[in-house]
Amino acid sequence: MLSEIFTYGLVLLNVFNLRSVYAQLPLPYPPYIPPNLADGAFRTSGQPNPQWSNLLGNLLYFYEAQRSGKLPSINRVSWRNSSTLNDGKDAGLDLTGGYFDAGDYIKATFPLAAVLQSICWGATDFGQGYDATNQTAYLDDMLRWGLDWLMKAHPSRNTLYVLVGNVDVDDVYWGGDQNVPPTRPSYQVNDTNPGTDVAAGASAAFSACASLYHNKSFGGPYSSPASLQNSSYAETLLTHAQQLYSFAVNATGGQKTYQTSVPEIAASYGSSSYTDELTLAALLLSWATNSTSLYRQAEDYYHNFKLYGQNGVFNWDSKTPGLAVLFAQISQSDSTIGANLSMWRDEAERYFDRIVNKQGPGYMTRDGLLYYDGDSDDASLNPALNAAMLLTRYAQIASTPAKKASYLNFARAQVDYALGKNSMHVPYVVGMHPNSPTNPHSAMASGGNDISTLDTSPQNESYILYGAVVGGPNRFDKFYNIRSDWPETEVALDYNAPMLTLAAMHVISDTTDPFFTSLEVGAYEKVQPNGQPCDSAFREACAGPQLSRSGKIAMAVVITAVGVVIFGLLVWYLSELQVVKLGFEMEQKFFSIR
Repeated sequence: MLSEIFTYGLVLLNVFNLRSVYAQLPLPYPPYIPPNLADGAFRTSGQPNPQWSNLLGNLLYFYEAQRSGKLPSINRVSWRNSSTLNDGKDAGLDLTGGYFDAGDYIKATFPLAAVLQSICWGATDFGQGYDATNQTAYLDDMLRWGLDWLMKAHPSRNTLYVLVGNVDVDDVYWGGDQNVPPTRPSYQVNDTNPGTDVAAGASAAFSACASLYHNKSFGGPYSSPASLQNSSYAETLLTHAQQLYSFAVNATGGQKTYQTSVPEIAASYGSSSYTDELTLAALLLSWATNSTSLYRQAEDYYHNFKLYGQNGVFNWDSKTPGLAVLFAQISQSDSTIGANLSMWRDEAERYFDRIVNKQGPGYMTRDGLLYYDGDSDDASLNPALNAAMLLTRYAQIASTPAKKASYLNFARAQVDYALGKNSMHVPYVVGMHPNSPTNPHSAMASGGNDISTLDTSPQNESYILYGAVVGGPNRFDKFYNIRSDWPETEVALDYNAPMLTLAAMHVISDTTDPFFTSLEVGAYEKVQPNGQPCDSAFREACAGPQLSRSGKIAMAVVITAVGVVIFGLLVWYLSELQVVKLGFEMEQKFFSIR
């Protein structure tokens, strides 16, 4: 008994010492560990709801599985190892740490910044969800692991590292985290070769998180922020936010998309524009610093860049749909920073009404998933869940109760779809239920080491990547569960971000279980489609069945014969028509004579 108490005390001391380095809050002991798959099939009740609580915990756990760098001894993901410990050496810097972006091993600043900004925004609006489930310390841990790396990537006022890793080398490596190819160059934007979008995006992330760590709330119908207040850390974040915003605006190389300066990132995370990031950075910095002038600058950007009236998706690249929501939140708060609530309500509701009334570019699949051609093709759930996140956030300040109900109902339908209310009977979060995807496209979790046999070696994924949201089904609501089918099964930092905010909201407001508890175990196996999907991973499947040479000849003969028959019938029909016409003319002539 005494030895157990002594051991427990050493663990707590170790946790305390490590937390002083890695995060403000001590992590719970014993730690949260994802429950067994089978537990997701059991119905629960209570406040907070145990299943929503587990979902929130698992979604955060996924980020721990994506860590790069030297892992602490209290790392919960037992099969992960310290990795890529030489990152930044080519630049004379320490760029270890941070997160691998998806199912591979590159580290990319632009999408990471979007993820951190989104999660900090969500923890500001629905922070009580983290507090109620004892997940706030894990949220703090997750954010600091990303933010601390982002600060490393910003070593001076006008320098920001935007990519670590060789994309071409990384794309052909399929193996564990201890044998990642050592060729990992570091790429930067700077004063003469800038990237307005990535600098502004990183500024926005630092501002959003600084406000969260300052415990700054939008008030009104929103919950209090998650309880991780730390003013000194917030001020450090704010310094980086201000420097990066100045860099984005004033770089001597002008304003341009960052792949212009770093073309190596274009294929993976190229940016479509810098105007939305620049507007977002000014707006979030205005909120973090109580600056009326920055708020007005953000309004000027919005109008001068003609961002109004757009109807596209919200994601790591396209932030425009979220701007009106944030403008409205700031305007309705107790802040004196900005006004024009009615104008921003109109702009936000114009966008949302077109979604819920099916008048925009997005349409509903047969099972009810919001789908955008192009944007949804390589990760169908992401646009839908981001829309649900924005709808849920904005509904709290909608202009009428009817609109609020409409937005919340639509958002709930998208969440339900993602959690199993679909014809596949699949909740698209790994490890939540026996019907969850079992073959996520993750080099780390697969356990394989040969990209040419990644679907069969090993036959079953070596490790369960708990909490990972996968890309999702195709436009026909079909999900093939193939490891190499990255549009459907890949995992990514940004895929989890909207679901994390949505889960926190449901913890606060929902006593009923997530939809997956009502699923019949094994129902997916009964409807799992055969073959391969037609998507970016399997282009050949888009062509359909191919005929042999003899088959093509036979088909040509049949088509020719059918053509001859049709031509003969057409000639006969025209001749008969001519006879009838001639008879009619003679009859008319006969009667005219009479």
